[in-house]
Amino acid sequence: MSLNYGIIGLSERDKKMKNNVLFAAIAVVSPLGVIAAGLYGDTPDKKHAWSVHDWNRPKPVKVEPASKCGGAPSDAVVLFDGTKESFEKNWMTRNGEKPKWVVQNGAFCCPVGWKAGEILTRENFGDCQLHIEFRHDPNNLFSDKGPQMRGNSGVFIMDNYEIQVLESYGTNRDNLTVDNYTDGQAGSVYAENPPMVNPQRKAGEWQVYDIVFHQPVWKGSELLHPGSVTVFFNGVLVQDHWEMEGLTTHCVRRALEPHASKLPLRLQDHGCYVEFRNVWYRPIPSRWDNKTHSTMSGDENEVMAERRKTAETLFNKIKNPAAGDAQTLIALAEVIAYANEGKYAKAFNAALEAYRKNRGDDKEVAWVNKNLNVLIRNKVISADSLIK
Repeated sequence: MSLNYGIIGLSERDKKMKNNVLFAAIAVVSPLGVIAAGLYGDTPDKKHAWSVHDWNRPKPVKVEPASKCGGAPSDAVVLFDGTKESFEKNWMTRNGEKPKWVVQNGAFCCPVGWKAGEILTRENFGDCQLHIEFRHDPNNLFSDKGPQMRGNSGVFIMDNYEIQVLESYGTNRDNLTVDNYTDGQAGSVYAENPPMVNPQRKAGEWQVYDIVFHQPVWKGSELLHPGSVTVFFNGVLVQDHWEMEGLTTHCVRRALEPHASKLPLRLQDHGCYVEFRNVWYRPIPSRWDNKTHSTMSGDENEVMAERRKTAETLFNKIKNPAAGDAQTLIALAEVIAYANEGKYAKAFNAALEAYRKNRGDDKEVAWVNKNLNVLIRNKVISADSLIK
């Protein structure tokens, strides 16, 4: 028996050359003669529902990127779009009342003098990609009340983890104009970690934070992971996957402790004039929520359930599992890569024996064995399964 390696759309010249292709992976051709899934990389295991380079693995959802700088991608939740309606819809006081901050010129601002109070988003969220822009008016900066009163505010993610907002252009530079403690200048994880560099623009220009935040992960009272925050400040990396040491504090360290998995974003009123605009976030999954493909968090029961679903799908695509040809054998080999059990194992073993009795030419056998070797390498089947 000889396998038909025909591929739709080949020229006569290409057909003459096709036997020169490598027979290393079933991903090259399917029983229908077109590009398809198949054995290639390491197979699924107890912590991974998918093989390496798996064509059967679900594809990412399509997201349209922003059409302009500062704009929001298509899956973002916009918390402020420049209008008063957007501000009042998405923000509130701690008591749930209408905020006293002022909306003007496409931005909202905190008035001077501790008059307005902090504001919080009406919506709660957890792990996220956050975009927020802020500006300090050079005519509304205190120069006689200390460095922490130079346009002070704060972006409190989940109401607990502060990325400092401050006018710090002249802070800790070679031509020092304003001295300050470094874990309190703009771009710092307040009271924990200074920014790696100071990329702030001058007062009067818009500053941009792009933040990736993952909250701490708890199992009851046991801390599994402290969470992390990555901050790009005006496009410059200033916090590189900083793992939180505690909840935001002042002067004294404050340990991490369990809290709700979704909480509001808070902006601080520190008595200073600060403007904000273009605020949006994208909820992102936690690595720790991945129960079907992760060495760290994979759940063996959920992994196996997913593997069996894929095996069933692939098995149902085989026209005649009882056929003893090479294509059917390799298709069944892919099935047992996910679940070498029950009807799948029985069908594979029967196809293997049938093919041995009516094997193809040497090139076809080499192709079959290339695929079987993937299963042997991953200890799904034994080495004596190879076609001799």
